[in-house]
Amino acid sequence: MTRESPATTAEAYGTCRFYVLIEGVAQAVFTEVGGLQIETEVTDYPEGGNNRFVHRVPGRTKFSNLTLKRGMTSSNELFKWYIKTINGQAKRRNLSVVMYDPLGEEVLRWDFVNAYPIKWVGPQLSAASNTAAVETLELAHEGLTL
Repeated sequence: MTRESPATTAEAYGTCRFYVLIEGVAQAVFTEVGGLQIETEVTDYPEGGNNRFVHRVPGRTKFSNLTLKRGMTSSNELFKWYIKTINGQAKRRNLSVVMYDPLGEEVLRWDFVNAYPIKWVGPQLSAASNTAAVETLELAHEGLTL
């Protein structure tokens, strides 16, 4: 029985160590990032005289919206960015989601191109709760690279 060396085995990374870098926006610590998704449509083409299978070819690819969540702070830069979009002055920015290992070394980076806010959700307020106030920002973008 042979033992694999650490170089040949892959460990899954934890998802709790990440940072979001937004061009032109002061530092913002986000608690959750969603929407790291790419999907390609598939078109079926039946071939005349061939009843064994249907050809399936890739079509258009679309990128999901990126959703960022963070605790409310005294800074309202993200809300102001969204208001500019509402007023027809959408400022597109490049941004990155960077994941780190337990030693603080960068292990993965997703770069988003020409992102702009399309939805802002404020915190759920309740006098009976002591949970943190969280704001959500949803961004459309023109693509991502890993």
